Amino acid sequence: MTNICSLQISESRDFYTKLFDFAIDYDSEWFVHLISKDKQLELGIIEMNSEIVPKDIRKEPTGTYITFVVDNVDEVFETAKKNKYEVIQSPENTFYGQRRMLLKDPNMYIIDISSPI
Repeated sequence: MTNICSLQISESRDFYTKLFDFAIDYDSEWFVHLISKDKQLELGIIEMNSEIVPKDIRKEPTGTYITFVVDNVDEVFETAKKNKYEVIQSPENTFYGQRRMLLKDPNMYIIDISSPI
């Protein structure tokens, strides 16, 4: 399970459940646990200033990005536009055989969304 530190818990929850195959398993003011509908992937969203979060990482993310492989990146792109999420790069075909787009989540994480061509 990967945890994302957030100052916007509800916005982050909505971002990941609208764009990807996540259901809400647990929801509170300080932590949200998401699980894919096939129960193969888990994602936590935790309040950045929680005492549980190590002090050294209570800041805007740098040097990392999260990749999700989906069946159809263009469908995710349309959902992102409809919800007015920040698109950094519209879908385009890559030299390595994927169709790829980039978004920013509510916490400033770069989200790479790809589909095999």
